[in-house]
Amino acid sequence: MSHHHHHDALATAPGGKLPSRWALGAALVCTLTIAVAEFVGGILANSLALQGDAGHMLSDAAALGVSFLAAWLATRPMTARRTFGFHRAEVLAALLNSVFLLGIAGWVGVRGIGRLGDPVEVAAVPVLIIAIIGLIVNLVALKILGHHQHSNLNIRGAFLHVLGDTLGSAGVIVAAIVIQFTGWNTIDSLVSIGIACLLVLSGARLLRDSISVLMLATPANVDGEAVRSGLLSLPGILGIHDLHIWTVNSGFVSLTCHADIEANTSTDVILRSATQLLRERFGIRHVTIQPEVTRVHGDADSCQILAT
Repeated sequence: MSHHHHHDALATAPGGKLPSRWALGAALVCTLTIAVAEFVGGILANSLALQGDAGHMLSDAAALGVSFLAAWLATRPMTARRTFGFHRAEVLAALLNSVFLLGIAGWVGVRGIGRLGDPVEVAAVPVLIIAIIGLIVNLVALKILGHHQHSNLNIRGAFLHVLGDTLGSAGVIVAAIVIQFTGWNTIDSLVSIGIACLLVLSGARLLRDSISVLMLATPANVDGEAVRSGLLSLPGILGIHDLHIWTVNSGFVSLTCHADIEANTSTDVILRSATQLLRERFGIRHVTIQPEVTRVHGDADSCQILAT
């Protein structure tokens, strides 16, 4: 009996390249700067929509900070105690960010609903100026992140956060223009409620994804049964059991399984074919396969559950 362990993902996990970290750092500075400006401007101009957008941007700045920290931590070497290194720090921080997002959404939503029956006067011109500056800064951040988002899932998540900020700034601009020309202050509350809904969607999605990773679920983009079928199609493999597929962090998928193989079959050939199939067809690069001519575990010991 032999054991095969394929390690490519440890060397190519997201966050290991300096340009990606630079992009995250630049986007973080842009987002944090305009978030502070919008929050102060929202208080001075009495605009809840601008305050809500500032809260959204502040939460996204926190998310960008987490992404930046995760990109740095991912470069730290594994140790005897932390055999996966610090890759899971990204997931834990994302879980905290999701709770933060939902909290801000609740605050903005409750205040927005409260103002619907008693709208307050909003200083439209300052709100418009600050929102336009915010939109420009967000577009710059989108351009910075856009160069890296297709090759790095961590960057892609940050890109989607900033895209949400951009839409929020656009909504505040629309509200300010309507108030300036019609005096209809209620639209400020309506826009703030819309931003709260956007926060709820982002926060709930981030919470779901974080919990899914922490619960060792099979990644949504990987079909576990297709993986099993693909392995079973290889010559020499008679059965697959104890198959587990999970996400360590963004872009780092790990797989372990036991493979029943034919007697007198070259183990190296089977394992080479299996790892190549998993890498090329399913994008799984961190693979551990235990080949067995006879069952090592009894039925009571063998875990047949595939996480979904």
